[in-house]
Order: sequence, then structure tokens, then C-alpha cells
Amino acid sequence: MDRKKFLKKGLLGLGTIVALPTVASSCSEKEGDNGLDFSASACELSPRETAGPFPNKTPADLARENIISDRTGVPLLISLTVVDQSNDCSPLAAVFVDVWHCDAQGYYSQYGGSGLQPTDLTDKDFLRGRQTTDSNGRVSFISIFPGWYPGRAPHIHLEVRDASENSIRVSQIAFPKEICDSVYETNEYKGEADTLNTRDGVFVNSLDGNMADELSGNITDGYTLKKTIIV
Repeated sequence: MDRKKFLKKGLLGLGTIVALPTVASSCSEKEGDNGLDFSASACELSPRETAGPFPNKTPADLARENIISDRTGVPLLISLTVVDQSNDCSPLAAVFVDVWHCDAQGYYSQYGGSGLQPTDLTDKDFLRGRQTTDSNGRVSFISIFPGWYPGRAPHIHLEVRDASENSIRVSQIAFPKEICDSVYETNEYKGEADTLNTRDGVFVNSLDGNMADELSGNITDGYTLKKTIIV
């Protein structure tokens, strides 16, 4: 999605109007054809991570750009680009990208009533969605900044599937601690996360590959996350 449309279309689910993020972060893509240019050493597969314990149950039913539903939190525009390592890391068009993450309090929709998540949200499907990559390999989702739950650093799950629904790669996106700390001081969230990226069992050996490429914005205006997924 064009970032300008984020303001117009995305934040209605939050019941608030905010400006677009403008603050630059430390990492960005190299410019080239389609805005991407990878050296041989940089074109490394995105880390393969677990989809659990709360994966999408019916991803084909979640084709939508705005995944906020009834949740509240700091706005987040998730902008992903999928590229094909076997084709010189060229953009990969017409594949499905599924995303899912917890809400500001650390709860997942479609699950609950168990030891992992006592709060029963089995009848909800918030913060889950599917989009199909365009000719530049890009998709975007209008969401909120994810919260955290005990034992895990803040993260977003994603899965890339081909047109036949075959899984190509499952991965996760990590967030810089300093930005998480700022977000988690706001009213919707529950304070500092209890697990650092470097102590997280998923990210411990793959953090560089999991970390967001770019995360720009602020708690007032919302954030834009950019990440290239190499499959």
C-alpha cells in the first residue's frame, strides 16, 4: 500500500486520525531495479522459524489489508517485499503472504481457553491477514504495533505460500528494543517486554536475519515497518 493511503484507509479501525511516520531508521534497501539491489553475499535466505504456537487456522479466509479489527494500539503499517534467491533475488510476484501477531496485551485471536492463553479468543480473527504480492513482490498490512507475551521478544509471524498453497518459507520479524520500550509505555500496552531479542529462543541464532530492515515513525503518528523476505 502507498504510505499516503495509510492515513486515509488504515486507522479507521483505531478510531483515531494520525499523521504518517516520517522518522528514518538505520537500515534501508539498496536502490536498483524495482528498488532492490542485492550482492551475492547479501542474498541470504530469510531465517526459517516456527509458525506456532498460534498459526493461522484458515489463511485463505483472511484476504484483507486492514487486519486491525477491534484491537487498539499504536498504528503500524507492515510493508513486505518477497524476493526469489534462485532468481538473483528478483521480486517474486503472485505469491501469498500470510501474517499474524498478538495484540497489545499479548493475546492471539483464534486461540484461547488453555494454559498457553487462558483468555478465550477462539471466535475472533484480529491481527491476521493475507495479501498477494504485486509485480514488485510487495504486500502491505494495516495493523497495530504488536505487544508481547512471557518468554518471547516482540515479533510478527509470516508465511509465504505459492499459488497452490504450498508453504515456501515461514519466518518471523523482530523489533528494536528501544522502539518497543517507547511503544510499551503507552496506555494500551503492559510495559517493558520480559525477554530481550538476544535471549529469545527463536532469535538467538538468527537475529540479524529476523530484524526489521526499517522501522520509522513515533508513538503519536504510528510506525512503518519494512522488511524484505528472501525465499
